[in-house]
Amino acid sequence: MNEIVAAQKKFFQTNVTKSISFRIEQLKKLKQLLKENEQLLNEAIFKDFKKSEFDTYTTELGIIYSEINLACKKLHKWVRTKRVSTNFLNFPGKSYIIPEPLGVTLIIGAWNYPYQLSLSPAIAAISAGNTIVLKPSEIAVETSSLLAKILNEAFDPAFFKVVEGGVIETTKLLNEKFDKIFFTGSTAVGKIIYKAAAKKLTPVTLELGGKSPAIIDENFNIKVSVKRLVWAKFLNAGQTCIAPDYVCVHESIKTEFLKQLIAEIKTSNFKIENNNYVQIINQKNTKRLISLINSEKLYFGGTYNLGENTIDPTILTDVSFNDEIMEDEIFGPILPVIAYKNIDEIITQIKLKPKPLACYIFSNNNAFIKKIEKEVSFGSGAINDAVMQITNENLPFGGVGNSGIGSYHGVYGFKAFSHYKSILRKSTWFEPNLKYYPLTKFKLKLIKFLMR
Repeated sequence: MNEIVAAQKKFFQTNVTKSISFRIEQLKKLKQLLKENEQLLNEAIFKDFKKSEFDTYTTELGIIYSEINLACKKLHKWVRTKRVSTNFLNFPGKSYIIPEPLGVTLIIGAWNYPYQLSLSPAIAAISAGNTIVLKPSEIAVETSSLLAKILNEAFDPAFFKVVEGGVIETTKLLNEKFDKIFFTGSTAVGKIIYKAAAKKLTPVTLELGGKSPAIIDENFNIKVSVKRLVWAKFLNAGQTCIAPDYVCVHESIKTEFLKQLIAEIKTSNFKIENNNYVQIINQKNTKRLISLINSEKLYFGGTYNLGENTIDPTILTDVSFNDEIMEDEIFGPILPVIAYKNIDEIITQIKLKPKPLACYIFSNNNAFIKKIEKEVSFGSGAINDAVMQITNENLPFGGVGNSGIGSYHGVYGFKAFSHYKSILRKSTWFEPNLKYYPLTKFKLKLIKFLMR
């Protein structure tokens, strides 16, 4: 690990990565490499998840290609020096801000979207002019192995190196001094990363998780909303950090909502053989999810196959905020439904929990929408939809509080891996005596006027 980081530090000091043409060349190379290996990428992720080619493209590769295309198109604009106004105290002079790369970066990816959540941050790091050490999640074994193979064969390790491994290898990496650490994963592991980074004063971006609510008003389009909600919840078998974790629905429409919910699940016919569903990543997580299915509150689904790591879409009703399933992020195809009378009660309960990564509001009532937007803190969200906010490259993606620190995607990814260097340039043809000795009352009065 020490040799890898030392080599990257040496390479970064050559200033090669600061060249815009170099950055764009590496981004295009990455895209071409992925294009050429799409079949292998599809096969590897199928072995890990039974994930279809359709879902692999729409939720992984397509997003990566879009990020690369945007970076190549906008990079010349992102790297420009920005002029800012100069105050009277610094006349005559000018002020400007220069974005510069941080240096050697460590990216620790997540297993649930093993390509997207490893390579999207890497694209941002390349765009900003950094070198990259990438540690994919060892839980998605096949995708981790393939990423290491194709990337390490194509890129100079002094610029871009994939390191495989688990806790031991990650710990060794964290013992090194990086200029930036980017981590995607659980809040519990995020705390470990943050603590290790703090010892070396290394800046971090933490993309974590949380219990993201979907709040449904009486006044909403039930057919379209339920269709969108079902897709978002059971995409990737619920193994999505911004998936709706639970639903709060007004009691007056609870019965009709549940009826529509079941109808849409049946219509969607979520099955691996239908190319619209995946298995749970491993038996450990499958057992954890099965233990959360309370038979007394089971309303629909609940069928599972432990040997194949599959759980059918499941709905729980009459759930309260005190139930076990409401303690931690579910991260699976189980949807608790909570009925409410007063929206203030729901807002209070949500605010008692750690701030969620996402929040979804289904309503046509602007006052209802604005109330939740104003009173509930969350990373990102959507009105009358779910999950799709992540596809808008103009929106920053990130959490708040326990759900994360910092954001990325598009220009926000570039900013996450950059330092904005402030410069004041003074002319020498004039120098007022205002700040110099002797320090008179008149000078003080004038300074107070200028700095008022």
